[in-house]
Amino acid sequence: MKVQYKNIINRGKLTYAVLVISFFAFSCEDLGKLNVDPTRATPANFDPNYFLSNSQNTYLQATTGYSGPILFQSGWVQILASTTTLGANYYSNMDKYVPSTNTANYQQGGWNNGYRSATLANQILVDTEGKTGFDNLRAVAKIMIILNLQHITDLYGDAPYNEAFKALLGNTRPVYDSQEALYKTLLADLDKAVTSLNATNAAPTADLIYNGDVAKWKKFGYSLMLRMAMRLTKADLATAKTYAEKAAAGGTFASEADNAVIKGNNANGYTNGNAGPLNTASDLYEVRWSKTLIDYLKSKNDPRLSIIAEVPAAGLAANNSVTAGDNSASNQMGLPNGFDMAGGATDITTSPGYPGGTGSGSDLTKIGKYSRPTGIYRNLDAPAFILTYAESELLLAEAKTRGFATPKTASEHYSNAVQGAMLGLASYGASAVITTAAASAYAAANPLPPATADALKAINEQYWATTGIFCNFVEAWNNWKRSGFPALTPVNFVGNFSGGTIPRRQPYPTGEAGTNGDAYKQAVGKLTGGDVWTARTWWDK
Repeated sequence: MKVQYKNIINRGKLTYAVLVISFFAFSCEDLGKLNVDPTRATPANFDPNYFLSNSQNTYLQATTGYSGPILFQSGWVQILASTTTLGANYYSNMDKYVPSTNTANYQQGGWNNGYRSATLANQILVDTEGKTGFDNLRAVAKIMIILNLQHITDLYGDAPYNEAFKALLGNTRPVYDSQEALYKTLLADLDKAVTSLNATNAAPTADLIYNGDVAKWKKFGYSLMLRMAMRLTKADLATAKTYAEKAAAGGTFASEADNAVIKGNNANGYTNGNAGPLNTASDLYEVRWSKTLIDYLKSKNDPRLSIIAEVPAAGLAANNSVTAGDNSASNQMGLPNGFDMAGGATDITTSPGYPGGTGSGSDLTKIGKYSRPTGIYRNLDAPAFILTYAESELLLAEAKTRGFATPKTASEHYSNAVQGAMLGLASYGASAVITTAAASAYAAANPLPPATADALKAINEQYWATTGIFCNFVEAWNNWKRSGFPALTPVNFVGNFSGGTIPRRQPYPTGEAGTNGDAYKQAVGKLTGGDVWTARTWWDK
């Protein structure tokens, strides 16, 4: 990545000066000199591009790590699993839907960080209003706002948009737009933003994703439009078709080289949001790949398996070590969701097919034979995937299967997606590279089934596995809610907060009821059962 985090983001953290008027007997000239801090930025001398890098970095805080996804959706859709030891009980939220000490804090992470990211992007629009030379920056800022708002509404439901970002104008209690209205407005606004991008105009700087490549931003915008459109296939098929076809005609990602990725920069304090947790001692020991995912990959002889999974060396000490384990595909075994190591009826030793522990005596561990993420996920400089070529091609494959107009056949889109999912792993480094020949051979051996029902199943199972492997846990969960694939067996653990069903949303931040009570009550009143984990939002049919 050519763009340097330290210079970009630290500069972006500058805030505008607040001029304090004094009532002492100074001349106007003296007052001006006295009250201007020369080290502070103002709208007149601050480069608005720096808000872009801050917005992008904050978006990752909303979509990775302890802000929610690794503690919620990663287990809800059975990408990861955990035995929920006392040392890492916060994983009870994802693996068993059981509240932990800080569940209320985790559940508001997507909302708070999403709006922070969107607010930073909106400041670009405020500061460049009426100015020349910023057309592309303004379009990218609008795309960032839309990206965040889709994330927020998919997590919670109705959310402020038309009245958002107006606190400085006195509106601190914005109404919530309905999810239906929000999606339609976001799609229309995205269409305007993408079509306004022009590679002949000045490019954005301080861009952590594409380093100012306007052509790639246009493809990102259309790929985001496709994702948003396909979210509506059960709620509003006509709108889904209109915007999916518009995105396909406009030009979505052309290869894995277009993937929207931000690489960590640990040297300057900006680490991959999921790598941090997976380096935490208790997480390293306890977090494993789910049996559901590992079984799926093994059933397909998927070459990604030996790259993403390893069985730690035998014994408790080795299972607590970052030393690389055995990554032979045949030896991988996923941890069943819903078990613990508490010695009771749900102890992992009671699970069907329990393979036994490893080590002996004080070095014994019950979960030693279960696969954990390999070192590519513990790398603090690891990439964070926002949206990928594989995802867009899978969505195009589904769109074509549904009768929408797309550039290629459903089978061609599916083959492209399967290969792109494998080749995209190269962003994790040399140890994650799958050759083009191997990816092509796998795709040829695993074509899209011809029957519509089988095709939809294959497409969406591949979407789930791909987004899960890229650690885009929220997207895996959202598409599972929409498509119903893969078929998952919920966990019904004692004390769970969802009645033994997989959660369909996150409750609003606890402060919303007090700070924006009327709007909050109106939004909650439309949810069956109220502000609960199991309520379905508008598009979640």
